[in-house]
Amino acid sequence: MSCVLLGNWVRRYATYIGTVVVALAATACQKTEPPPQAAVSAEPIKKSNYLDYSQRDDRLSGGVKLITVNTPKGDFKVWTKRVGNHPTMKVLLLHGGPGMTHEYFEVFDSYFPNANIEYYYYDQLGSHFSDQPSDQSLVDLPPYVEEVEQVRQALKLDNSNFYLLGHSWGGILAMEYALKYQQHLKGLIVSNMVDSIPAYNEYAKKVLMPAMDQTVLKETQALEAAGKYEDPRYMELLIPHHYEKHVLRMPQAQWPDPVNRSFKHVNAKIYVSMQGPSELGASGKLLNWDRSTDLSQIHVPTLMIGAQHDTMDPQYMAAMASKVKRGRSLICPNGSHMAMYDDSEAYFAGLIRFILDVDQGKF
Repeated sequence: MSCVLLGNWVRRYATYIGTVVVALAATACQKTEPPPQAAVSAEPIKKSNYLDYSQRDDRLSGGVKLITVNTPKGDFKVWTKRVGNHPTMKVLLLHGGPGMTHEYFEVFDSYFPNANIEYYYYDQLGSHFSDQPSDQSLVDLPPYVEEVEQVRQALKLDNSNFYLLGHSWGGILAMEYALKYQQHLKGLIVSNMVDSIPAYNEYAKKVLMPAMDQTVLKETQALEAAGKYEDPRYMELLIPHHYEKHVLRMPQAQWPDPVNRSFKHVNAKIYVSMQGPSELGASGKLLNWDRSTDLSQIHVPTLMIGAQHDTMDPQYMAAMASKVKRGRSLICPNGSHMAMYDDSEAYFAGLIRFILDVDQGKF
């Protein structure tokens, strides 16, 4: 292409570009209406005080705190998790076992938040989410009582807000704690536990065992006598003939996930050491534990929860309320040992009513 032709082409192209730019500029200068927008309220978003964790030092962990507990065998960490905020209603949950986990308490998520009750999950030392020291001298009642006291201090709970709820073995621990440290309590809840292991064993021997299929009972006891607690047959017998009747009154295939996880994560060494291997009564270190004559020393408001189909005598649990200075009884008519699941409406209605009554000075 010659230089003359090239120059003409460049001039024509430049003229074209200039025309396009002018057209675009003119279009941009035309007045256009913005698309319609929804009205935006100037009112700030309201926060629920119960769910406002902005001032809590555990907000980045979702309420989880690993608490250091001091023992004669060294320092260890135990796992806790807070749910909610309330200045005067804070419940520390003590799980059963011993050696179970906090997981089966997750049903509380469906009830306590609606009542604005702040609560704390907690895996005791040796349980799945906490440290698991091998020294068996730490697996005993006195160390566990001191552990609860250290957890209370770390969570800054006191008698203006601190409710202690113990279920099953946790009920034993709660009673022991109250007998030593009740000055720190606002209220005590003993759930599905009697104040005497001999009384527990007597009920199993005189009521539960005779009510079982005697062929099944005989085979179960033979396996126990042989120490074959790990034999699959042992649980094949106990689950339909004992667990589904007195521990959780649902077919095992329908047991809620938190329950299954808690059983999956049980520390068997701790459980057998304290409770003994058999669910048909208790043995181990707790064999002779008995506080039946000492409950009169407890003067904080106390709720005793039992259930009609429990592994322990419901009438005995109801009578425990009259032993303490300020007691109330709740017997769940359709429940068993885990009445928070198989009679949850009765369980939580009575439990929440007790906490609210104490908080409002009505108890």
